[in-house]
Amino acid sequence: MREEHIDLISRLVAIDSVNPALVPGGAGETEVARFVAAWADEHRLAADWLEATPGRPSVVVHKRERPGGRTLMLCAHLDTVGVEGMADPHTPRLEGDRLNGRGAYDMKSGLASALLACRDADGDVIVAAVADEEHASLGVQEVLASYTADAAIVTEPTELELIVAHKGFVWVEIEVEGRAAHGSRHEEGVDAIVKAGPILTGIGELDASLAARTHPLLGRGSVHASLIEGGAEMSSYPSRCTIGLERRTLPGETQAQVEAEVERLLDGRGTSRTTLVREPFSVAEDAEIVRAVSAAAGGPKLAGAPYWADAAFISAAGIPTVMYGASGTGAHAVEEWVSVDDSVTVTRGLIDVARRLAA
Repeated sequence: MREEHIDLISRLVAIDSVNPALVPGGAGETEVARFVAAWADEHRLAADWLEATPGRPSVVVHKRERPGGRTLMLCAHLDTVGVEGMADPHTPRLEGDRLNGRGAYDMKSGLASALLACRDADGDVIVAAVADEEHASLGVQEVLASYTADAAIVTEPTELELIVAHKGFVWVEIEVEGRAAHGSRHEEGVDAIVKAGPILTGIGELDASLAARTHPLLGRGSVHASLIEGGAEMSSYPSRCTIGLERRTLPGETQAQVEAEVERLLDGRGTSRTTLVREPFSVAEDAEIVRAVSAAAGGPKLAGAPYWADAAFISAAGIPTVMYGASGTGAHAVEEWVSVDDSVTVTRGLIDVARRLAA
């Protein structure tokens, strides 16, 4: 089984699938989706092609003759982030237990485990190999419009921990208006950047106040100023200053709460608009899928993830969901590798979970 994992992960890593929404001109998911569909056909599995957004396909893999009983969805994304600074990012290299290359850890090893588990499991397993997780999650939303399941596992790398919660986020753009004037005419100009100063101070104060509420697995929420832009030239008063704000949210915190926080922060000094919302995710620790994965994986540590993942969309669709995957390092970094032995362990665990759910 180990050699099969090395081969499949390596073949996936060798395919450039950089998300074009992140890197203009990126290869996208088409070639790797074709590979997944061909691999499924070679192993007598069905592959349903979904491509509502041209050039951004997802593939759903399942047994041609679907067995009865309950369905387990395994979700893994096809896209990767960019490769700037990497040497030979799509040339897989095996060094002991470490398989190196862009996407090996995040998350083509998880995709390989899902595909092999779908092939070998006795129960009804479907693999959602989805596009665009690294940007707008187009793929998982398209899949969930047509497919459902009784439980789901997102095979993101989790260091063999069982993830039962992750944070969400809200992106807000703040705009502060001033009045343009020549730098010599102080009586006419209103400096939008200076006017934004108390707002920036307030963001720091808000972040400090968020420490008062914590989640047992996720810790505290947070807020920071991600971007700031203003001014046109040195000898002009800036007429406009914009601040991009990111608020990382805990389960139970809502978009409306965040927007109210921002309005209090502004106190009439500017306007705001919400540009993107991704909800936090959590599942009850006594849920059947949690118990099934815990039993199959030998009682892994229950943990939370500080980042966002497609688990939130799947859970919001009414499917009890967890995250479970291999260990390694280098998500979005120049050096990226995954543990082959852990990938084998994950696959065996997925097969056992499918058996337990089908029982």
